[in-house]
Amino acid sequence: MSEALPSLIQAVDQAESSGHLIRAVRQLAAAHHADAIPTLMAVLSYNNPGAAIAAVDGLVALGEPAVPALLEQLDQHNYTARSWAIRALAGIGDPRGLVTLLGAATADFSPSVRRAAARGLGAMQWQWFPANLLEVAQEEALEALVFVVHQDEEWVVRYAAVVGLQSLVTGVAAPHPDWRSQIEAQLTQAIAQEATLAVKARAWMSLQQLQSHQPVAIAAPAAPSPLSANDWQNILDKLYERKEQERSVFAEGDPRRYKDLAVAIAPPPESH
Repeated sequence: MSEALPSLIQAVDQAESSGHLIRAVRQLAAAHHADAIPTLMAVLSYNNPGAAIAAVDGLVALGEPAVPALLEQLDQHNYTARSWAIRALAGIGDPRGLVTLLGAATADFSPSVRRAAARGLGAMQWQWFPANLLEVAQEEALEALVFVVHQDEEWVVRYAAVVGLQSLVTGVAAPHPDWRSQIEAQLTQAIAQEATLAVKARAWMSLQQLQSHQPVAIAAPAAPSPLSANDWQNILDKLYERKEQERSVFAEGDPRRYKDLAVAIAPPPESH
């Protein structure tokens, strides 16, 4: 632990005013140290949006090491802290948060949470996904974003979903050119039907940018994925559960195929 970190944590714990707390959290976040995660997580439950934003920024900057604590927060009953945790997961883009973001983008009652989740779905760390799970995960993200673009009642959320669709193209364009065409068609539909000028303009800009640039493949990861085989299995199980809840009969997107992927994702048996 850095010598300065205990004093930074103490400053957060002993802040005497809202302004002092915000400054203390910003300084702690700037330390960029994993030992600050518990304190930053605690701040998410405070009734201080400025401090919570600073804590979210710090957690996003820390990235993958913060994800287990954020996922644990999702199981708590404090909705305020949970909503900030979803924002942090959206900013990090860790695959373990995928199903949470799918649900938040399409069903959370807070527009700010839906907006963050929609942006996050487009900017997942797709390069970490195993090839045999990548298509399934991206199909879910695409379906959710299309729903939000056309169905969400808040224009700021629809705007974020347009941004998410454009970002998603980076992950799907090269292996799935038909998906790129589908996204462009959805943006064209949004331009024609959207009543809010800001969303219409953003959809037009996204469409122009997509049509003027050639598809690119997903970038190779700079480092191996930090996720384990168990992590990927958990992601698969959650996607399967989501499909079972959405569809009462087997149809396109048969949830049984999610189970079939388990064999491909599971690690090979150890040799003796």
